[in-house]
Amino acid sequence: MSRIVVIGATGHVGSYLVPRLVRAGHDVMAVSRGEREPYVAAAEWQAVERVTLDRELEDRAGTFGERIAALAADAVIDMLCFTPESAQQLVDALRPARPLLLHCGTIWVHGAVARVPVTEDEPRTGFGEYGAAKVAIEALLHRETRAGGVPSVVLHPGHITGPWPSITPAGNLDLDVWRRLASGEPLALPDLGLGVLHHVHADDVAQAFELALNRPAAIGSSFHVVSDQAMTLRGLAAAVAGWFGREPVIELVDWAEFERRVGVEHAGISREHVSRSIAASIERARDVLGYRPRYSSVEALKESLRWLAANRLVELDLDRF
Repeated sequence: MSRIVVIGATGHVGSYLVPRLVRAGHDVMAVSRGEREPYVAAAEWQAVERVTLDRELEDRAGTFGERIAALAADAVIDMLCFTPESAQQLVDALRPARPLLLHCGTIWVHGAVARVPVTEDEPRTGFGEYGAAKVAIEALLHRETRAGGVPSVVLHPGHITGPWPSITPAGNLDLDVWRRLASGEPLALPDLGLGVLHHVHADDVAQAFELALNRPAAIGSSFHVVSDQAMTLRGLAAAVAGWFGREPVIELVDWAEFERRVGVEHAGISREHVSRSIAASIERARDVLGYRPRYSSVEALKESLRWLAANRLVELDLDRF
């Protein structure tokens, strides 16, 4: 049995990871702000020690790292680190005891890629402020490991999907996309519908974190954690329409027309995803971690849509699929 701290324990991935760790026999401390319950209910949470911490406030006070170090864990799983300053504070506090540190990164450490599927060895260019910060955190953690300090592993998930609103076949969070595909109404797609998305179910990300705890060969490395195959917008749209016995009615439009139809916010999110079009390799995660995703991109999205329909966020006939 190991003593494991999970930071951001009630988030998308933590909701699946914490029960996994309990079932594996670990002593788990779940750190969160205490403002919400996990996304997925599980009896295993009754065996978990809850620790309420507001990372943003504690970081500003310079006390977050010390609070985590005081929990005396064998491993710390950090799902909630977004700045190199926050990562440095945690590493400095953990260095005397040197527990294993697992960090949740993102495939957005890759900007525009030259080769696909992109591997973990491609140069880091980042995308936007979020991606650039994750690049800096990854570099910091690997330097720390090479210097003999806190040993770390970085996992880079794709578009994390599960029972919540997930990235649609249009590359955004517009719930009307689902209705259009289910009803046979036209769906506008930009860039010939050939933009690429790489989803991953949250439980598969949790699987990878659990595996990384017991793989010494993973220390000092980064791993992509995504489904077996990335898919184009058109491919995803066809799969969703097929659930309802339809072919998708796709209208290929330029970006100006797409923005006019869906609005600035949705179009902006789609542009961010399509401009990256990352198809990530999981060969290293297979070889080193033994990672085997249970869900395809389509299967992960189907669970998300079922949840949306069950919660009446999208008006669909649940008996149809």
